[in-house]
Amino acid sequence: MNFQEGEVLYFNKPLHWTSFDLVNKARYLVRQFLGVKKVKIGHAGTLDPLATGVLIVCTGKATKRIESFQYQTKEYVATLKIGETTPSFDLETEVDATYDTSHITEELVKETLSKFIGEIHQIPPKYSAVKINGKRAYEYAREGKDVEIKPKVLVIDEIELIECSLPVVKIRVVCSKGTYIRALARDIGEALNSGAHLTALERTRIGDVSLSDCISMEQFEELLKQEPKPEKGC
Repeated sequence: MNFQEGEVLYFNKPLHWTSFDLVNKARYLVRQFLGVKKVKIGHAGTLDPLATGVLIVCTGKATKRIESFQYQTKEYVATLKIGETTPSFDLETEVDATYDTSHITEELVKETLSKFIGEIHQIPPKYSAVKINGKRAYEYAREGKDVEIKPKVLVIDEIELIECSLPVVKIRVVCSKGTYIRALARDIGEALNSGAHLTALERTRIGDVSLSDCISMEQFEELLKQEPKPEKGC
């Protein structure tokens, strides 16, 4: 592996890790392997700490490819709890309201999901990294301040109901860059005349890179142990 010239690594991000945690760990291991103090490294598309799955990491000159990866379509498998909402739209915060679900059927869920296919306008979560006047939205949220977050135009290519055990449903979503699946869960809940939040999320694909192509951080460490050490100064 030539990390300075550029490598593209496919990781399966573990639960509770931030994307930065994973990049930081990979950077440390690569620096140790190369025997250098600095190495260029970055990821192509943030995953929330409570999400798992495909995270592409680029090193050296391959970091120039990050933007091209970011613009590729992404596939997710999401689990939603209908009838409850949280301020963060996921399990990061406590349930703040409950709603009636007695009118909701599997057929209604399928019909509602189909309405989200195509171009949609989505307001990002207030607990997100969206910048407002140079400050992250989640910083305002944690300060208890309400700020206006403008909707973004996104594209949902596919949305499919995988499992339905009401009030819990599992869906597969193929979407464009910048889609917040947490916000999609909120919008689906509202479209069902109820509420919803995300209880699990896995990114299963970025472009042609799927989970089966990914490795864990432990596997990466083992690969580095088997890799011939580069000569000093390389």
